[in-house]
Amino acid sequence: MSLQTTLATGSRVLRQVRRDRRTLALVLVVPPALMTLFRYVFDGQPETFNRVGPPMVGLFPFVSMFLVASISMLRERTTGTLERLMSLPLAKLDLLLGYAIAFALLAVAQAALTAGVSFGLLGLDSAGPVWLVVVLAVANAVLGMALGLFLSAFAQTEFQAVQFMPAFVLPQVLLAGLLVPRDKMAPVLEAISYAMPLTYAYDALARATADELGRRLTVDIVVICAFVVLSLVLGATTLRRRTA
Repeated sequence: MSLQTTLATGSRVLRQVRRDRRTLALVLVVPPALMTLFRYVFDGQPETFNRVGPPMVGLFPFVSMFLVASISMLRERTTGTLERLMSLPLAKLDLLLGYAIAFALLAVAQAALTAGVSFGLLGLDSAGPVWLVVVLAVANAVLGMALGLFLSAFAQTEFQAVQFMPAFVLPQVLLAGLLVPRDKMAPVLEAISYAMPLTYAYDALARATADELGRRLTVDIVVICAFVVLSLVLGATTLRRRTA
């Protein structure tokens, strides 16, 4: 691995994203817009917005970064760019870490903008520290990015990549505890939820929002980081097979 190569890859990805206005809109405009819509859906129920809103600050970036990362990497595969890159003295982790750095920077901007709109303009309130909610939102966006990079290996078209949303992300949203506490679910569903990364992402946000800064929150953060690393490593194992 080479730090210079990794940074060069990250710089190339950022230049590509900067030229793609639709992707920039998806990353920077859609999450704040969804939070604004969410605010006025609960216009007469501010207590509900303050209870559910802070976790959504992290969940919306997770979804958007999952989409952007999976489609971006798929384009690299289908246009032959990835094949040309892999013919160079470029380590597979250099490529994925370059993507990770680029999208992590986008995630910081995305989470800061979403949190600024939510806690500033929309009046969202949190019992826990706002800075921690923002940090967890960035972590969730990076988690979405890592999972998107990995799962892009199993799609052949952009349409197939988008299909991972209902097939992979939506079940996690349903089982994460957002709609129904996990201990109120059927035992088999509760057991399945423990294997899903979004469960820990949502749990961390919910605990930070409720100012429950204890061991369980630390465990959630460690698990999120482990899923990020595991997804990048597994993604690296797919590159040679897909580009041979």
